[in-house]
This record gives sequence, structure tokens and C-alpha cells, in this order.
Amino acid sequence: MQDREIVFDIVACQPGQLLLAATERGVCHVRFGDKESELEREVHHEFAFAALRRDPVALKVWCEMLVSYIDGHSPLLELPLDVSGSRFQKRVWDALRRIPRGETRSYGRVARELGVAAGARAVAQACAANPVAVAIPCHRVIRSDGGLGGYRWGLERKRVLLAGEAEPSTGSNAAGPRSG
Repeated sequence: MQDREIVFDIVACQPGQLLLAATERGVCHVRFGDKESELEREVHHEFAFAALRRDPVALKVWCEMLVSYIDGHSPLLELPLDVSGSRFQKRVWDALRRIPRGETRSYGRVARELGVAAGARAVAQACAANPVAVAIPCHRVIRSDGGLGGYRWGLERKRVLLAGEAEPSTGSNAAGPRSG
């Protein structure tokens, strides 16, 4: 039995193909990929018990908002989200949404801000579980030594996203993002 309806679309953006999926309450899934066919297969696997339908018209505004934000044409991204996670994951995701565009934080710093001083690994795991790339900006979390760490959708995409946020007026900056 299919318990809910999810609409999705796939659009091109600077880091590659972008899939956005949503319920009637908001965006539930955003991911990057190389090929539309792979992304479509993945969304059907991820939401096997949902009634899925591709609907570019229904998601046009949200897809345009997301691509505009990624491309640096819009400083804010205000999308309604419909995501589930543990209480800790939601606390981490809320903290990530407070990291200003163009800045980064270390996994350890995010953990300390949440009152879990030794929780850098747990923060990294919450980042990896993030179901909505960019809408919850887990790409802004890096290692304490300045290295990129991991990224569910590939380190090259993380590099592209951070570079695009470093200089909103042009979409790139050789100096890289500011760390805080």
C-alpha cells in the first residue's frame, strides 16, 4: 500500500543534476547526481512505499528558488521542509541552517554549540543523514583542520557549493569560504 504522495522533478544546476521531491507539507528530499535516470531510480528506491510522480509544473517555483540560491543569485533560501530524523539530528540540522552563507563551521564546533563537546562524530553522522542537500546546508561543515571532510553527494560538489557561496556577487572566490 502506498501511504503518501510525493512529487519530484530533476533539474540541471552547477553541481550537476538536482532532484527535488516534496509532499503536500514541503520539501522532503534534495539530492545531487550525474544522470537523471540514476536520480529517478534512487528516489523510487528511497520512497518505495509512496505514490511517486514527476511533476515539473508543481515544483517549478521551488526548483527555481533552489537553483537560484545555488547559483548565488538569491541570498536566502526559504523552502518549507518535511523531513524526519532523530531529535539529535534535528538539533544538528537546525544549527546548520544558522550557519551564514559563505561561512563554515567544524564538526567539533557545531557539537560544542549543541552542548555535546565530544560529539563531532555524531554531528558528522547527522550531516550524512541529511535528506535535503543545500536546504539544510551540511556542506558548510568541515573538519577542524580545514579539510572538507565528507559529503554524501561527493567532495567535488561540496567544493563547488562552498566556492559558489564564498562570493555571492560572482558565484566564486579563490580565497574560499570563511571559517568560524
